[in-house]
Amino acid sequence: MGAKSEPIENVPCGNTVGLQGIDKFMIKTGTICNDKDAYPLKSMKYTVSPVVRISVRVKDQSHLQKLIDSLDKLRKTDPLALIEHTDEGEHIIAGSGELHVEILYNDLCDLAGVAVLKDDPIVSYRETCEERSKEICLSKSPNKHNRLFMSAEPLVEGLIEKIEKEEIFCSQDIKLRARMLVTEFEWDDDHARKIWSFGPNGVGANLLCDITKAVQYLSEIKDHCVSAFQDLTRAGPMAFEEMRGVKFMLHDVTMHADSIHRGANQISPATRNGCFASYLSAEPRFMEPIFLCEIAGTLDIMGGVYATLNKRRGNIFDTIEDNNRITMKGYLPVAESFGFNQDLRANTGGQAFPQCVFDHWEILGEDP
Repeated sequence: MGAKSEPIENVPCGNTVGLQGIDKFMIKTGTICNDKDAYPLKSMKYTVSPVVRISVRVKDQSHLQKLIDSLDKLRKTDPLALIEHTDEGEHIIAGSGELHVEILYNDLCDLAGVAVLKDDPIVSYRETCEERSKEICLSKSPNKHNRLFMSAEPLVEGLIEKIEKEEIFCSQDIKLRARMLVTEFEWDDDHARKIWSFGPNGVGANLLCDITKAVQYLSEIKDHCVSAFQDLTRAGPMAFEEMRGVKFMLHDVTMHADSIHRGANQISPATRNGCFASYLSAEPRFMEPIFLCEIAGTLDIMGGVYATLNKRRGNIFDTIEDNNRITMKGYLPVAESFGFNQDLRANTGGQAFPQCVFDHWEILGEDP
């Protein structure tokens, strides 16, 4: 943003420096140092999730490269914004709420300097399950020589939260992690020691566990199973939404004796189909994101607040009165939050001041 850049030899401690050209190698955060044993600065943890998405496109296709370059710049300037380019050629911006996405879109228009169109905002959902699979599912590889027996079950909420806060993670010491799972969540010690992977991207709240007994050559197919599991949890079977809180278990494997017949092209589809089947037989459900909504104002706003929230599947769970002021806390589904501020102000004569932050995921009641 500065007017011009100047080459300098060194900078004393305590000054802030803008470095040019570094953005080719780092996206959001990183540590630059000339001592290879130095400890990296911790990247910031965000408690909010990017749950609202918009799809953007250029009016004139000849400006497409400008849009892609501007999206890359936007990704670097906002640490919470998620920018995705899908295989279908869509460019998606995800933010923490309607306002955040609006600001990102305006920044993008300024950066690109060309006409950028956007679609209506969409809400991200998650796919999960409610019960253990009704039966152990069998899947065969395309050449019919390998068989996998799998089942799925939901993870308890406390464990999901620990994984999302990274108190339990993939590269953790196995014995330490097993002890935590056994004492706090009553896992079988043998199962707790044989977690193959966390997904998606090695950090999410879905697990692939090996609970087989004495299977030969199992280590040879582990990588193929894990990569299929990662793809599956990134885009679930119901609506290609990310999965959350599902544990897949591999009960038994029958494999062809010749390693040529159990490569990735045989094992990956079998694992994927096995996970699909076991998930769909475990009472699958959608989870929707819920905002925690804090509304402040005078005492006479109560009627308007209840009327607005009831229309939008929201509910108030706490009210604090202080003299003539009132602060109300409630939950509001993100899907119902578009235009909420304008509605609330209209119903309360501009007396209510709402603030919404992402709070939790909640299972949608009915079977999809």
